[in-house]
Order: sequence, then C-alpha cells, then structure tokens
Amino acid sequence: MNEIKGTSNIQNICVYCGSGGGRNPAFLEAARAFGRILATSRIGLVYGGGSLGLMGEIARSVLDHGGHVTGIIPGFLSEREHMLIEAQELIVVDDMHQRKHLMFVKSDAFVALPGGLGTLEEFVEQLTWAQLGRHMKPIILANIEGYWDPLIVMFDRMSGNLFIRSGLELKMLLVDRVEDIVPTIQRALRPYPDEFAAETEVTAKF
Repeated sequence: MNEIKGTSNIQNICVYCGSGGGRNPAFLEAARAFGRILATSRIGLVYGGGSLGLMGEIARSVLDHGGHVTGIIPGFLSEREHMLIEAQELIVVDDMHQRKHLMFVKSDAFVALPGGLGTLEEFVEQLTWAQLGRHMKPIILANIEGYWDPLIVMFDRMSGNLFIRSGLELKMLLVDRVEDIVPTIQRALRPYPDEFAAETEVTAKF
C-alpha cells in the first residue's frame, strides 16, 4: 500500500458501523443524521453494503436525501446482511480482505460509528496502518453517547504501559456529534493541519 497524502477535496467517506441497531435509539438517529449530512454535503458514502442495523440506516438516509452510496460486501455476507440493492454502486467481492482494501482505496477518510467486533476491527486496522505510516487519511471516532469510552480508556492504558510508544501515537480524531465529523475532516485536510491537530487529535494521551 502506497502512502496517501491528505487533500481538501473530500469525495467519499468510509463509515464503519454495526449491522445491528444497538439498544440506544441515539445510535440510529446518529446514523440517519450523518447520512443526511453526507448527501447534502455531496460526499459519497462507502460502507459494508448491508441493509440491516446502522449500516442500513445510514445508507438509506444518504439515498433518501439524494446522495451516492457505494456498498462493498463479500459474497458470503450478501444474504446474512441483506445487501442493499438500491445502492448506486454495489460491489460483491470474494473475501473480507478485498472488501477492506477497496473501502480504503475508494475513501478519503474513515469514520467509526457505534458497532461491534467488525466495526472495531476495521477501525483499529486503519489506526494501525496510519501508525505505521502507510497512509495519512483522517480517522474519526464518533463517540455517540459515550459508546466508545471504554475503548478510549483502553488506548490510554496501552500508552501508560508503553505498548503505544512515543512516535507511534494514534492518529485519531474524536468527536461526540455527527454534525462535527465533516468539519473535523475538512480541518484535518488543510494544507497545514498541525495547529488543528494539536487541538483535536487524540495523541497526547495515546
């Protein structure tokens, strides 16, 4: 994978989120709201291709508001996650590795909404790639209703135990509301983002 430099031209944002809806109605509301924001901002959604849970809600919200959806789903999940056939671009791949690679290639930034193991795995993989200098695309953790608080504490514990060492800080941006995601990405992609990063990038603790 070649290193990808940031650009102020956001064409697509990859969103990782649950194939279930979760217990808190705020999670579904956040998915719908962010779908609307993407569509009205003329930013395409790249996501896992399913029609269930938060995945389905954000994709349908983008479509309902006139936006563009790219769904990428492995064939073995097409029935289990009920792939969203209404998406303008629906790509069926052989396995999870192809799915994650295409999601990376087609996206200018990455956002994690609430979700389960799959969401966590994909999000942490992007953090790892960025930590190793393989890309410079913004990575956003949307901590809706404090959902990701335990993960943030775990990152802090890793740092405190020197498993995240100086020079390998996590390049993660933290927001509490979906309304802040696009402005946060835009500021991170400015030609000189250092001042902004000092204010919002979660590197001091991690």
